[in-house]
Amino acid sequence: MSYLVLARKYRPKSFSEMVGQEHVVRALSNALQTQRLHHAYLFTGTRGVGKTTVSRILAKSLNCQGPDGQGGITAEPCGVCQACTDIDAGRFVDYTELDAASNRGVDEVQALLEQAVYKPVQGRFKVFMIDEVHMLTNTAFNAMLKTLEEPPEYLKFVLATTDPQKVPVTVLSRCLQFNLRPMAPETVLEHLTKVLQAENVPAEPPALRLLARAARGSMRDALSLTDQAIAFGSGQLEVATVRQMLGSVDRSHVFRLIDALAQGDGKTVVETSEALRVNGLSAASTLEEMTVVLQRMAVVQAVPDAVDESDPEAAEMARLAALLPADETQLLYSLCLHGRGELGLAPDEYAALTMVLLRLLAFKPGAVTTAEKKTLKSAEAPVAMAPVAPTAAPPRVAAPAQPALATAAARPLPVAAAPVAPKPAPAPVNTPERTPPGQVLPVVDGAKAMPPVADSRPDPASAPENTAPVAPKVVAVPVRVAPESRADAPVNGAGGTPLVPTEEGGFWHLTVQQLVAAEAVTALVRELALQSQLVARDGEHWLLRVERESLNSPTSRERLQNALRAAGHAATLSVEIGRVSDSPGKRNAAAAAEKQQAAEKLIYEDPFVQTMMRDFGAKIVPGSIKPIDPNTSQNS
Repeated sequence: MSYLVLARKYRPKSFSEMVGQEHVVRALSNALQTQRLHHAYLFTGTRGVGKTTVSRILAKSLNCQGPDGQGGITAEPCGVCQACTDIDAGRFVDYTELDAASNRGVDEVQALLEQAVYKPVQGRFKVFMIDEVHMLTNTAFNAMLKTLEEPPEYLKFVLATTDPQKVPVTVLSRCLQFNLRPMAPETVLEHLTKVLQAENVPAEPPALRLLARAARGSMRDALSLTDQAIAFGSGQLEVATVRQMLGSVDRSHVFRLIDALAQGDGKTVVETSEALRVNGLSAASTLEEMTVVLQRMAVVQAVPDAVDESDPEAAEMARLAALLPADETQLLYSLCLHGRGELGLAPDEYAALTMVLLRLLAFKPGAVTTAEKKTLKSAEAPVAMAPVAPTAAPPRVAAPAQPALATAAARPLPVAAAPVAPKPAPAPVNTPERTPPGQVLPVVDGAKAMPPVADSRPDPASAPENTAPVAPKVVAVPVRVAPESRADAPVNGAGGTPLVPTEEGGFWHLTVQQLVAAEAVTALVRELALQSQLVARDGEHWLLRVERESLNSPTSRERLQNALRAAGHAATLSVEIGRVSDSPGKRNAAAAAEKQQAAEKLIYEDPFVQTMMRDFGAKIVPGSIKPIDPNTSQNS
């Protein structure tokens, strides 16, 4: 007799055997008991949570005849009548399963719906079960809508999918939807224990915990992994063999890493990461195990009574929870969670793992580097105040908008002085004169106001030791108002270097303009011509100068040389790097600036514009004045 895998051998045959889906079982059982049956059901959920199993149990409940052949619709199918046994064996005529992943076209759906016009042959109801219904085409969905909405009284639809978002809303609105949830590791562990006891397979509880976590909520995956672990361990389930089969990291490595991070021991972190590399353990599995441990540590830190005493690792997690602060636990959890996405970007996943772990030591909350400590100490030291020596030509100072700001601007500036020997407590320093509220300072000329301020400061070398420095007198200085128009701005070429016209520059500008107009140069070659300066012409040898190294490429230089030769200039070009003062680009920019200034001057000097600005407070929007090309205006 061939071996039957555990996932098929222990498939539930009734609702009472279902594990982890109590909310679905309860709803369906109550509906069957009260005979309130819907014509279409939709079961959603991830792989291996029981969608097909629930469909088959529902079909048995609808068609069960009882051991004596007199039974009716029930929530507890007998499992011994012909209908129950045939459905379990997959040979019941009135129960049809359609795999929409391979039969997704409209022809397959129409062939299924053609059977809906015939009444059941053996059972009480016809049941059409369509698995992975989201794989059907839009035409196939449209073909079944009418029958799905108003099927015959003897027909029931059962749809199953792992991606309900892809199912049309018109289908969802015609079905009762039940979401089968992923199963908790504790639920999977309990079921695996019962299965292995029935199979007489010795198993260690920690090994079953590893399998339950690796299943990720899928009971079918858990049973499949258990089959693999039994074969790998020669009929026994041990922690070492299961961990080796799964490639998971021993929790002792995780505990050592978290302990080292809590102690700030970078050496142990690097050594443990290297040990993981030598043993061939997965870096992604390491970060995953760390997130699990850190999550449980955060729960213990928030709720100390939440410790599971039955867990053999609870004591170690409680110790680490007390050792690592709560904020560092949250930070490390986030680093490990986001670090998993960085493993594929790094050339070596173990190097990426080490960087993720060392990142906590670099950004550890509350850590103060030596440089920061020195800065804090220097900030706490007293700062010596020294008067600023007046310069020969003091700059003009704009008057502040408020008197308080003017007073603050007139105060002596603090400068750091060399450390001196401690002296007796100095006499109190006179503060500068403050302007009373509402008083307006007299406006004087800045050139006349600044010298008295400078002269009123006593010489520190000649002043007595106990004499306090005299505060300068506060005066107001007139504010310079910048004109709105840019007509008076100096005209420069492109960039910051002013245009200095040269004889060779005029010839080169005319030549380049002809090449650009004829479209003989484009892209980088055109930029090389516009941004370069013709320094000298020695027969057929022309020397150009550019400021940017990126323009001086052999390809661009050769194309510009060919364009010149095609235009009648048999020249051999050489390009040097240097400061450019006369280039076609600068001449074009200067010409455009002159046109802009002429246009602005024309507008501002217009009598009508001046009248509008004077009488009605009109303003010209900056940047709205554009010069008009005469050739363009005539053509338009």
